[in-house]
Amino acid sequence: MAGMGNIREFKDLDLYPLSVEGVDSSLAYKNHLLFTKIEDNPFIILSREHIADGFNLLSKLDLNYELAFLDDDSYERLYHRVLEKKTDDELSKSFDEDNENELVEDEELDLAEFLKTSSDILTSEESAPIIKFVNSLFYQAVKKGASDIHIEHHEKRGIVRFRIDGVLVRHVELDAKIISLVVSRIKVISNLDISEKRVPQDGRTQVKIAKKNLDIRVSILPTYYGERVVMRILMESEHIPTLQNLGFSHDLTEDFEKLLEHSHGMILVTGPTGSGKSTTLHTFLQTVATDDKNIITVEDPVEYKADNINQIQVNTKTGLTFSQGLRSILRQDPDIVMVGEIRDKETAEIAIQAALTGHLMLSTLHTNNTAAAITRLMDMGVDEFLITSSLLGVLSQRLTRKLCPSCKKEALIPEDIKEDFGLESKIVYEASSCKECNFTGYSGRVAVGELLVMNDDIKKMLKEGLSDFEIREAMRVRGMKLIHEQLLDLYLDGITSLKEIIRVGLKD
Repeated sequence: MAGMGNIREFKDLDLYPLSVEGVDSSLAYKNHLLFTKIEDNPFIILSREHIADGFNLLSKLDLNYELAFLDDDSYERLYHRVLEKKTDDELSKSFDEDNENELVEDEELDLAEFLKTSSDILTSEESAPIIKFVNSLFYQAVKKGASDIHIEHHEKRGIVRFRIDGVLVRHVELDAKIISLVVSRIKVISNLDISEKRVPQDGRTQVKIAKKNLDIRVSILPTYYGERVVMRILMESEHIPTLQNLGFSHDLTEDFEKLLEHSHGMILVTGPTGSGKSTTLHTFLQTVATDDKNIITVEDPVEYKADNINQIQVNTKTGLTFSQGLRSILRQDPDIVMVGEIRDKETAEIAIQAALTGHLMLSTLHTNNTAAAITRLMDMGVDEFLITSSLLGVLSQRLTRKLCPSCKKEALIPEDIKEDFGLESKIVYEASSCKECNFTGYSGRVAVGELLVMNDDIKKMLKEGLSDFEIREAMRVRGMKLIHEQLLDLYLDGITSLKEIIRVGLKD
């Protein structure tokens, strides 16, 4: 056996198992001997703690691979991935050996049994492998701060990804047959039809992690190779940040406080999907929520459960749309109303009428900037004088990932960016990867936003028929800091990377 001379050492690596022909993977695993690729070269990874067992097995193998030690964290990550692969292979083997229908039926019996006991998933030691795997998905997602779990079906393999800080990160790959069982498990706990695989299904479930209940929204969609699942982890009211903790600048936070002092009028929050609009709206609601106020929301879906506000879930099947829900809310004597999104003229008109008749109205719109929200309402057919008399302000926001302080590396501003934005040469930073940031290069997010407060200047501009671009430019001259300017500041201050600010909307 070659490679016994020098044993190399590596630190902070994110490695995946390598299958080696002629080697019993179970035997190697038992002897703490792992196989992987580092910089495209195959390596045998030894455990310092079990080095005698490793060399004992190596002496019986005819392999010409280099030997290496890893730091404890890197070794443990690889060791667990080897275990996951081993479990996956064993499940695949049993799946092939048994009749497919029988196995699925057995699985469903196990799942039904599990539901009866409804025990804490961290203490379910005796669960079947699939149940354990699904439980661990929820646990890992919460531990890593994920907002969504994606399970995708491809021809031979399936992949599980977590959305962390707004970006999808690969968690694990599994055999396609195992993914089918995982989807069945999710359907059972969400009270969905296991036999129906041709139409989309939506459901909800609740899991218990470390004695805390967690609400999960489940969406299942049939694709060419099988069903795709997206699970949204819904937050509790204690996870809603305060105004000061939202991450906006001090000046913006003060402006929010002034706007929320109004007893009537409409405040809109705009931005693309995943920009934190719902979180901002719920923070606004918690800021104004007192015992003497009746607060009612109509949402699709209810993303934050709060005990001090009344929340209505949109249900199009029963005819409970945003507009219908809003009509009903206004008969419930509310002080403050929140509509998840203004999607059509009917909802917009009812919302504006509510704002004009003594209610504080909060809602969202899907537009890229503040002034575009006003023109969007006009495009829906709302009269300009109604908008100017009801609208208090529009906040447009984005969420930008922050570079990991442990591994970010120096870089130079590219020439084309310097020319486009009139920047001078300066040392900036770009993403790298380390164990602190789970090898993503980023850790946490920061909010940026521009706030357009309805005043006489804007009313005059609207009356004169100025475009949203002209209004925004005029407000910039008057001191409003635009989103792309704030993104550039974050880049130049070394808080985030060029790649990230372009992803978020530098060139919108």
